Amino acid sequence: MPSAIEVRKVPIHSVSDASELTKLIDEGVIAADRVIAIIGKTEGNGGVNDYTRIIADRAFREALVAKGADAEQVKGIPIVWSGGTDGVISPHATIFATTDAEPSDEPRLTVGFAMSEVLLPEDIGRTAMVSKVAAAVEVAMERAGITDASDVHYVQTKTPLLTLSTIEDAKSRGKDVFTEDTLYSMDVSNGGTALGIAVALGEIEMPTDEQVLRDRDLFSSVASCSSGVELDRAQVVVVGNATGVGGNYRIGHSVMDDALDADGIWDAIRSAGLDLPERPRTEDLDGRLVNVFLKCEASADGKVRGRRNAMLDDSDVHWHRQIKAAVGGVTASVTGDPAVFVSVSAAHQGPEGGGPVAAIVDLS
Repeated sequence: MPSAIEVRKVPIHSVSDASELTKLIDEGVIAADRVIAIIGKTEGNGGVNDYTRIIADRAFREALVAKGADAEQVKGIPIVWSGGTDGVISPHATIFATTDAEPSDEPRLTVGFAMSEVLLPEDIGRTAMVSKVAAAVEVAMERAGITDASDVHYVQTKTPLLTLSTIEDAKSRGKDVFTEDTLYSMDVSNGGTALGIAVALGEIEMPTDEQVLRDRDLFSSVASCSSGVELDRAQVVVVGNATGVGGNYRIGHSVMDDALDADGIWDAIRSAGLDLPERPRTEDLDGRLVNVFLKCEASADGKVRGRRNAMLDDSDVHWHRQIKAAVGGVTASVTGDPAVFVSVSAAHQGPEGGGPVAAIVDLS
């Protein structure tokens, strides 16, 4: 049986700041050598050249080593950074660490991690990627002690996108790639990964290459996929509940049907185990919500609830940034805290124009 999990959300005061992580360690809340995953938001542009992710990654790994964790072990910790804190979204990190706790007969939070096989440039957005990601999800589930896919409520991944150098690499070997638009390749990578998650969890059958990014009826309700330049395979973190693990935390999920669907966020919090009134308010959370994790996407029809918007036609500000800011505002209005994990590029992650929501609550 996996160990119980301690979860804490901390602010990031500057792009290279890990002081709140070290404070948790110094105060004995978590041990440096028991940190198993970190998921956070950095304040860069969220694009291909968002190096704030690399800076933050280095800062947090160096902090763990400085506090006594083995350097080789730290290299293998999944640290997933989503770049871009548009609007009111605040830079922060959610830290997962194992802890000692009595076993519980109630389902409690569990985490499993795996790395896929190497994803070649020509794999991205194709069934080769879907298959490799699905295999890694199954390994992560097993490590989390989860045997029933319905107990998985959140799968956070980080995968490679395409760059000029990796595109040239594929061409040099006589291969082609899904797209040569490096920014669009973020959507492609995220979408292919989400389909792999959906296949592993039995949400869909194996898709064809032609369905990737085209058949939006295919999606996972628990996938949260990010991509960047910092790795060459899928980094997979499965978060769910298992009986017997122990600890104080539980996770649940739902979906937002569109960018304004605050009820979808409340439903995820209820799913995690909080008893809320029919029409809840932020104060009903009573400090028990640790964090929420969302993906969002501008609807392809250019509308929200029948009203036209200009996001997809805007040549000045990319729609990635606009929808992220909009959904971040909706989310913060629910939680009362702008340090929320809202990530864009939600192809095959939740319904078209919406996205999945996961919520972790403290039941102590």
